[in-house]
Amino acid sequence: MKTSWRLAAVAAVVALELGTANAQEAHVSAVTQYVVANVKPWLSDSIVVKAVVEENATNAKLTSYEINKLDNGWMDRSNKQLIDSKMNNELSNFLRGKKEAASGVVFEIFVFDNKDLNVGETDLTQDYNQGDEAKYWKSYGAGPDAIFVDKVSKDGGRNISQASLTIKDPATGKAIGAVTVGIDVDKLK
Repeated sequence: MKTSWRLAAVAAVVALELGTANAQEAHVSAVTQYVVANVKPWLSDSIVVKAVVEENATNAKLTSYEINKLDNGWMDRSNKQLIDSKMNNELSNFLRGKKEAASGVVFEIFVFDNKDLNVGETDLTQDYNQGDEAKYWKSYGAGPDAIFVDKVSKDGGRNISQASLTIKDPATGKAIGAVTVGIDVDKLK
C-alpha cells in the first residue's frame, strides 16, 4: 500500500514538473518570437550602435575596482551624475519610445556595453553592472546572435520575464553589447 502511494506521489511530482517545463517552453517560445519580431530589428539602429560603441571606448580602461565603485554609487543612489547620464541620454529617449510603442507588453528596456555597464535605460535599474547576472553571460557573453529568455516570475500581479539579446556592430557582425527587455508575458497571449 505504501509503495502505491509513493508511486502516485512521485508520478504527481513528475507530472507537475513536466507541466511546469512545458509552460516554461511555451513562455520561452512566445517571448523569443516577440523579441525577434519587435526588438531585434531596432538593435542595429544608429542611435543604439553609436551609444554602445562610444560607451565601450569610454569604459575600455576601467578597472574592476573602478567598476565596483561606480556600481556601489549606482545601487545606493549616491552617484547622481552617473545615474542622470544613463537615464537622460539620446539612447534612453529612443528606448522610452520603443517601450511606449509596445502597448504594455514591454515594461522596461536597458542596454549595456561590453563591460556589462548600463548605457541607456527606460527605468532605473537596481545596479549599474550587469556582469554578475545570466542576462550578460547568456547574451553578450554567448556571442553575436544570442538570445536569452529568463524564467517567468511574479511582479505586482504580473507574470514577467526578461529577454536579453546581443547587440552587434552591423559593419563587423561582432558583439558590442546587449539589451534586456522586460516582458509582461500575459500580454503576449
